[in-house]
Amino acid sequence: MARFELKLPKMGESVAEATITNWLKEVGDSIDADEAVLEIATDKVDSEILSEVSGILVEKFFGKDDVVKVGQTVAIIETDSILVSEKAIEAVAPIAVEPVVEATKTAEATKDYVAVQTPATTQDFSNSEKFFSPLVKNIAKEEGVSITELEGISGSGNEGRVTKNDILDYIAVRNKTSGTISKTPVAPAAIPQEVPKTAVQPQVIPSNATPKVEPVSEPIKPVAQKAAPVSVNGQDEIIEMDRMRKLISGYMIQSLQTSAHVQSFIEVDVTNIWDWREKNKNAFEKREGEKLTFTPIFMEIVAKALKDFPMMNISVDGEYIIKKKNINLGMAAALANGNLIVPVIKNADQLNLLGMAKAVNDLAFRAKNNQLKPDDIQGGTYTVTNVGTFGSVFGTPIINQPQVGILALGAIRKVPAVIETPEGDFIGIRKKMFLSHSYDHRVVDGALGGSFIKRVAEYMEAFDENRTF
Repeated sequence: MARFELKLPKMGESVAEATITNWLKEVGDSIDADEAVLEIATDKVDSEILSEVSGILVEKFFGKDDVVKVGQTVAIIETDSILVSEKAIEAVAPIAVEPVVEATKTAEATKDYVAVQTPATTQDFSNSEKFFSPLVKNIAKEEGVSITELEGISGSGNEGRVTKNDILDYIAVRNKTSGTISKTPVAPAAIPQEVPKTAVQPQVIPSNATPKVEPVSEPIKPVAQKAAPVSVNGQDEIIEMDRMRKLISGYMIQSLQTSAHVQSFIEVDVTNIWDWREKNKNAFEKREGEKLTFTPIFMEIVAKALKDFPMMNISVDGEYIIKKKNINLGMAAALANGNLIVPVIKNADQLNLLGMAKAVNDLAFRAKNNQLKPDDIQGGTYTVTNVGTFGSVFGTPIINQPQVGILALGAIRKVPAVIETPEGDFIGIRKKMFLSHSYDHRVVDGALGGSFIKRVAEYMEAFDENRTF
């Protein structure tokens, strides 16, 4: 009998913990591989935790409403099989090992074989936008399956997830067509084998990076202020924060303590966009079956501006800046309970207006109906929030970590404005809005932050009224 530890997997960027909302299995229940065992919730999305093995649930370490850290063991599942790694080896490559005549040659061959296989164990699947269980990742690493191959496997599990059998079937077909055997090292038990220490991936440090200098004395730490007591009388109602509100509160405070927030504001004339949408929204919906709101138009423009200013599409890791290759736009959307969530439009710069409208409408609908998946809220590189939905003229949004910028779209208003023409200036009615840009002053200075929001405004004001969709 083997005991398998069911752990809380990584649920997305900046998510370090989750709350157990419901146990779907009780101690003594049988569990099939890839079957849901419990339900969890974070401030971003609700999800299920699936079992990677078949067996019996013999122990639970947490109860309902308990908070669990990522990587913590939540339950023990007892299986009838041998260790998973051994099962994978047998299923993929049942190789008969021939008797060894010369022990010295065998030991050298074994050592060389292990050395050749070592790089495969250093593969990192953390950058993948899809969710893979630890078991699937381990098998992929042992068999040298690249991240591109893994993402291309059609999953048969819940919500299309790749299961153990899916990856084993893929490896078997791949090895059969290529005429190779399993890369999982199999050595006779009688031959002692020295396993080399796990290779450490060398850290790539930019040549122009400033050497880190340790401070001579400890930095001065701010003295925590004791909160003033709150006076409560018999007419006051005391309402405890719900789970999501507590988590959101923590993340907002963390973001303010992490990033040096600074803001830039600009007023934009969006009359051309307003008039074009009014003229085309009905035809667009009739032809494409999608509602045309202002959001996809603005998202298209923001993605275009980020291509012009790639240093706004970054994140910070200690003393290093990570310049993101993909432009993945976070879109603040309302949940059914009134809280906000930030689903992500992947590769937004590669979408046309129709593709952007479909992505915006789909994410907004699933957010409102609590149908978002963990993959939907991962990988964002820049965020846009529409505070104008609530009638606000402008706002000062808090940065969505680990990003370095967030753009707030204010309400569109009809205002009198000076219109310049070759024949002279005159007063006219225009549709205008404010853009509010919050950015991390640790890595984004005023010139970059201000230039970026100005470029967004220029693209909005230069919108072609004669464009097609």
